Amino acid sequence: QLQLVESGGGWVQPGGSLTLSCTGDGFTFNSYAITWFRRAPGKEREGVSCISQNGGFVNYQDSMTGRFTISRDDAKNTVYLQMNSLTPEDTGVYYCAASIGCQYYNIDFWGKGTLVTVSA
Repeated sequence: QLQLVESGGGWVQPGGSLTLSCTGDGFTFNSYAITWFRRAPGKEREGVSCISQNGGFVNYQDSMTGRFTISRDDAKNTVYLQMNSLTPEDTGVYYCAASIGCQYYNIDFWGKGTLVTVSA
């Protein structure tokens, strides 16, 4: 069964850091690019960051550049999202998704998400 499982969410104060993990199972992990999305309360889902199959290409949405770092460890079938300098606007459910090629649209399958709450 194809699955992606996110972990690492939780509560953090503004200015703090969290590292999210996305672990895959049931498919050839290193054949897929992995993208992080998030959905803030009352807002549309938005792309956050993407990493290519071999990790040689990464992309960040503008508001995350310089604060977030995406990486992958294919030996562990896991992609990480290191998030620093978090603000309340970063609050939301974070999802990872798999696709062929780094992109934010043609997604093959999704994880169920992990909640990040940034508040004082």
